[in-house]
Amino acid sequence: MTPSLIIFDCDGVVVDSEPMTHQLLRDDLATHGLDMTVAQVTQTFIGGTMSGVAAKARSLGAVLADDWVAQFYDRLYLRLAEGTALITGIPALLDRLDARAVPYCIASNGRMAKMRITLGQHPGIWARLEGRLFSAEHVAAPKPAPDLFEHAARSLGHAPGACVVIEDSATGARAARAAGMRCYGYAPDGGGAYLAAEGATPFHAMADLPELLQL
Repeated sequence: MTPSLIIFDCDGVVVDSEPMTHQLLRDDLATHGLDMTVAQVTQTFIGGTMSGVAAKARSLGAVLADDWVAQFYDRLYLRLAEGTALITGIPALLDRLDARAVPYCIASNGRMAKMRITLGQHPGIWARLEGRLFSAEHVAAPKPAPDLFEHAARSLGHAPGACVVIEDSATGARAARAAGMRCYGYAPDGGGAYLAAEGATPFHAMADLPELLQL
């Protein structure tokens, strides 16, 4: 069944921001007493909020100042502003959705300011999504709670059960399941077992989605 609304996560699904973010986070945490590999950082923190990252990092031994989140965001925004590419296949996928008149939006645990920096580098994409960007800042609880996806669906006038979520993290897939939404898990570099464990259907390239969504 063609979805009523497609809800995309942002980082790692629409913009290729995660490699830069995770490298910067790895380097920063190492200076604060928590030395991890980039792979460990990715596995430990992907899909969460920066407040959640700070809390978990402290529990693992990092010594972080009270204003660490704000300081890290400042450094991250500067890095992302240097150049953040789109995920391969996103422009063509959005073209296909527009041609079929299938509405879409973004719902991200990231802040609106971050989306303005990353998506704003791509004016054509930004123009399509302006007014259809939702952040965890808008709801009481971030993913893995269902609040953000439910808020996006409600704001755009769609029933949750008719929506499809595109995610790349177990956290996001768990939120989609809690919201009663089908989820497709973007796993370009592996089998996606961590996404399947949360009820998502893994896929490996954006070019695969039209067939999966019967578009």
